[in-house]
Amino acid sequence: MESKFEKKIEQTVEENTPENFGSIWGDFKLFLKKTLDIRNDTDKSGTIQDVKDNISMQGHTAWILVFSILIASIGLNANSAAVVIGAMLISPLMGPILGVGLSIGINDIDTLRRSLVNLGVMIGLSLITSFLFFKIPIFQELTPELEARTAPDVRDVFIAIAGGLALIIALSRRSKQTNTIAGVAIATALMPPLCTAGYGLAIWDLEYFFGAMFLFTINTIFIALAAFIIVKFLRFPMVKYINSAKRRRIAQLATFVAILVFGFSVYTFYGLYKKNSFEDIAKTFIEEMKANDISIIDEEDENINYQNNSIKLVLYGRNLTKDEIKQWETKLVEYGLPTTKLNIQQGADDSDLRAEVQNLSELYSRNQQIISSRDEKIKQSEDKIKVLEAELSKYYKVPFSQLSKEVKIYHQGLKSLKFSNVISTNFESTDTIAVFTTVWYDSIPNKDIQEANLKKFLKTSLDLDTLRVVRE
Repeated sequence: MESKFEKKIEQTVEENTPENFGSIWGDFKLFLKKTLDIRNDTDKSGTIQDVKDNISMQGHTAWILVFSILIASIGLNANSAAVVIGAMLISPLMGPILGVGLSIGINDIDTLRRSLVNLGVMIGLSLITSFLFFKIPIFQELTPELEARTAPDVRDVFIAIAGGLALIIALSRRSKQTNTIAGVAIATALMPPLCTAGYGLAIWDLEYFFGAMFLFTINTIFIALAAFIIVKFLRFPMVKYINSAKRRRIAQLATFVAILVFGFSVYTFYGLYKKNSFEDIAKTFIEEMKANDISIIDEEDENINYQNNSIKLVLYGRNLTKDEIKQWETKLVEYGLPTTKLNIQQGADDSDLRAEVQNLSELYSRNQQIISSRDEKIKQSEDKIKVLEAELSKYYKVPFSQLSKEVKIYHQGLKSLKFSNVISTNFESTDTIAVFTTVWYDSIPNKDIQEANLKKFLKTSLDLDTLRVVRE
């Protein structure tokens, strides 16, 4: 007879048969499909109509574009990211770009033509507006916000692809997500490159103009490509033509354009990826040189030149020998840059001068310590003087000069008057007594009475309880 424990083991084994594992895997795939599938909630006809409705760059839309470009230009000039973001939220730049991707995906040649025309109008209005703004002399300062939009890198490609996918998916829903559309407009940042291109034209710097336009083109192509991919994935209905031969030619043209755009996109992405990889490796190489006590100055991004496949370094301090330079060139091979040219520029060896400067710095530091020490001693001496003056003032509280003038007025028989403070003690306490010593003319009678009156006068004038008047 089987025990309960043995029955439980058999039940567990039966539950973990391959058939049950297959069922779990099927449930998991079904869960993934429900989670990630976007076909069921797609409004294909509504999406096509929404995209077509937003292609036009005429009338109200054109003026909204002009004012949003103006706001973005002001934000770039003021170096205010918040103003630029606000301009991107109100700009209608996405319409023609999505129209290009959609029309290629559904073989709609009329919509493609209309999208390209409006895209050209959009670019023209944007460049003219930003050009006129930046043509004003007080607005021609190059700010970090402007400089950041002069060249693309591989991250811009990923942002454009992800933004384009998010945008077309959000538009294809039966219930539109306006916050997604606004977020994509900010993330893909189509307006700042156009404003920067206008800035480049205004100051006649073609490098800025072409760099910014290249960044805008990259964003545009990958957003349109993302729209094309989703349209194909969701199997939007193809436009049908009465003339089958014409339909076939249009389909072939659309396919050719799509392949051309896709090929250019892949080529551009690969080029940007290689450029970013080269710059990252070069920066790591330079950091290793610094870690080996090699002093490098004038370190700028332009010194790492991907087009010329070169790294330019300006050294100061100890010069590198030919053997050391050759060792660093060999290091480039280890970093995966075997054909990169290392251009090291260094002047005369100034090691002795640097040592002298170091000695002078140390001497200056020691002198500063000595001066600080003297200042501290002077301060201590001044503090002691103040304490002594305070102590001394206790013994010279009597304004003797003024007092003597008053005494002479009331006691004309007084020949001379002396003053002193006498410290006395009875060995239990110590006290300071003001003592006035008098000398009277011989002709003055009743000197004792005169001295008594003088004593009263002095007590009253000095507000002292105890003082002594003695005759010399």
